[in-house]
Amino acid sequence: MTARKLTMTAFRWLLLLFVALVIADVAVDLASPWWVTLTPLVLGYAAVIVGNRWGGTPDSDRVAREPVEVGPPVTGRWSALNSPADRTPSHGTHSYAQTYAIDIVAEPGTPDRARPAFRMLWPLLRRNADFPAFGAPLLAVADATVVHASDGQRDHRARNSLPALVYLMVVEAAVRELTGAHRILGNHLILDLGDGRFALYAHLRQGSLGVRAGDRVRAGQVVAQCGDSGNSTEPHLHFQLMDGPDPVAARGIPFQWRGVGVPRNRETFEVPEAQEVSETSEVPETSRATTDTPTPTAPTPK
Repeated sequence: MTARKLTMTAFRWLLLLFVALVIADVAVDLASPWWVTLTPLVLGYAAVIVGNRWGGTPDSDRVAREPVEVGPPVTGRWSALNSPADRTPSHGTHSYAQTYAIDIVAEPGTPDRARPAFRMLWPLLRRNADFPAFGAPLLAVADATVVHASDGQRDHRARNSLPALVYLMVVEAAVRELTGAHRILGNHLILDLGDGRFALYAHLRQGSLGVRAGDRVRAGQVVAQCGDSGNSTEPHLHFQLMDGPDPVAARGIPFQWRGVGVPRNRETFEVPEAQEVSETSEVPETSRATTDTPTPTAPTPK
C-alpha cells in the first residue's frame, strides 16, 4: 500500500472512530472530555493535509511536467470550472490525483437549453434533465484500454439551491468520503493511454457506459454519457490525467486538449461535432477555444 493510499485509509478509519464516539456519547453518556471525542477528527484531517497537500506533491522529483496533449472529451459548447489554468491544485487538494483536474458544464447558448440559475431557497433541487450537460456523449481522448468502468450508482438531483449545497458539502460529502473514492467519483471510467498515463472521467450517467474493463477504444469514440452521480452539484464532467490506475494512490498529470488547450474558469470553448469513429477512422480535429466568458449562473460543481 502506498503512502498516499495509507493516508486516505487512515483518514476514513479515524472519521469512523469520531462518528462512533459521538454516537456512543449520545447513547450511553460516556461523559468523556470534548477533546477526546474530537481527537480522531483532528488527526484524520491532519493526515489528509500532510499526506495530500504538503507531502503529496504531484511529482516526486518536484519538477513540473510538460502537459500531455490529448483530444477533448466532449463536442459542442462548454465552459470550464475548477480549472488548473487558474490554480493548482485545481480542486484545492492533491487527493484522488485531482491536482490538474477540471470540471466542465455544457453551455449551448440557446434560451431553451440554458443552464438553470442558482437559487437561494427554491427550488431546493432540480431535475437533471433541466441541465444541457445531462446525457451529453463523452469521447475517448486517445486510443486506449479500459481499466475500470462502473455505472451502477444513481444520478441524484442537482443541488441547485443554497440549502441543498450546504447539505452536499457538510453531510453528503462526509458520508461519501467514509465509503471510499468510488462514492466521491460516482460512476466513472478510467482509460490506460499508455506510457504511465491514465484518463479518469467522473460523475457519469447511470447505465450509460458503452465499454467495459479490457476493451480497446479509439480516440473520439463515444464511451459514456455525462451524468450527476457521486459528489456533484449538477450534471457535469470531471476530467483528469494521472500516473496510475488507482486515483487514491496516483498523482495528477497536467494535460491540454488538442485544439482547445486548458480553458480558464468560466471560459467557454467549442468543439465541432465529430464523425462516428470506426476501426479505420482518424482522430477528429477540434476547434480553438472561444474567448467569451459567460456570467456565472450556478455554484461550481464538485
